[in-house]
Amino acid sequence: MQREKKKVKRFSKFMNNKMDYILFITVLILLSLGVVMVLSASAPSALSSTGKSYTYFLKQFEFALAGIGLMLFFSKSDYRFLKKYYKVIYVISVAILLLVLVPKLGKSVNGAKRWIEIKGIGQFQPSEFTKIGLIIFYAGYLSDHKNDLKQFGKGFVLPMAFLIPPIAILYFVQNHLSVSLVVGIVTCVMMLMAGCRLLHFMFAGLAGVAGVALVIIRELLKGDASDSFRMDRIMTFFDPWSDATGTGYQMVQSLYAIGSGGLFGVGLGNSKQKYLYIPEPQNDFIFAIVAEELGFVGCVTIILLFAIFVWRGIVISMKAPDMFGSLVAIGITALVGVQVIINIAVVTSSMPVTGMQLPFFSYGGTALFLLLCEMGVLLSISRASSKQ
Repeated sequence: MQREKKKVKRFSKFMNNKMDYILFITVLILLSLGVVMVLSASAPSALSSTGKSYTYFLKQFEFALAGIGLMLFFSKSDYRFLKKYYKVIYVISVAILLLVLVPKLGKSVNGAKRWIEIKGIGQFQPSEFTKIGLIIFYAGYLSDHKNDLKQFGKGFVLPMAFLIPPIAILYFVQNHLSVSLVVGIVTCVMMLMAGCRLLHFMFAGLAGVAGVALVIIRELLKGDASDSFRMDRIMTFFDPWSDATGTGYQMVQSLYAIGSGGLFGVGLGNSKQKYLYIPEPQNDFIFAIVAEELGFVGCVTIILLFAIFVWRGIVISMKAPDMFGSLVAIGITALVGVQVIINIAVVTSSMPVTGMQLPFFSYGGTALFLLLCEMGVLLSISRASSKQ
């Protein structure tokens, strides 16, 4: 009875704490800008494929509303309940990736089998759940084994071993190198923040270089390098104009869009490159449309908003009342930050083309929905931190 009273008292105290309103407002601004840009960028593509210019916008708007509801729900929930189930969440996170192999459930889009089709809901990308699932797992595992983190075996090799199954499935089954890269980076950030030795990561760095070499060798063994889409992307990165109508087409059109925007842009809705010059402009290359319509000033404003988000995420992580909350906060912050960096780098031709969404902006209902759930968890941690 007394135990129950303590739980009620702790929950009541938690509910009276204030969440990080700077983060909350920043998320709402990014979300609003993202939904508006989906409306603008997707109109020609939606009109061409469905006959209605607002089809993609309506789907994104519906998921945004549902996501806001769950964000508020999770922000008022005690995030610590997730720690009880971190092992189960890991198993689900890995198993769900294999659903793409189930006949009539897995769906191939543009040659990549990364989606599952759910009747009444639409397409769902399992890797989106795996991202947050692995963050929760590593936060739970590292906080439970914090006394072993300085050891090479228990503190480095064993945690890294848990990363092998999801990355192997993502790369070899789903052919999803970009998400494998993001998951690996976020995990390393969390392990470093947990207290793992930096020296151990030098071995991981060498392993990473060896892994990249193996990928290149694998692609070359398939035949001529020009037959591999990844090798094509790498070669195109160095000189997109060498094949401006082929492998370099998307990159060249993106650079045209960015260059056309100038300082203040051509105006919201006035992009020319979205008229089927950039394939599916509402997806990975939506930042190019942002640059064209809102210009340099608009791009800098959005980057500053993401910088504020990362700043608040780090602050929340530092003030978290426990190690689990701290690691979940830094994991979610790193996940968003890394995706933003990779997406903008790709769009501006600073790295080879890879399929990476821009958080809050790129079209994708389930991805946005889960992202807002993550924001709710982050706000929950900030609420628990506010009276520490």
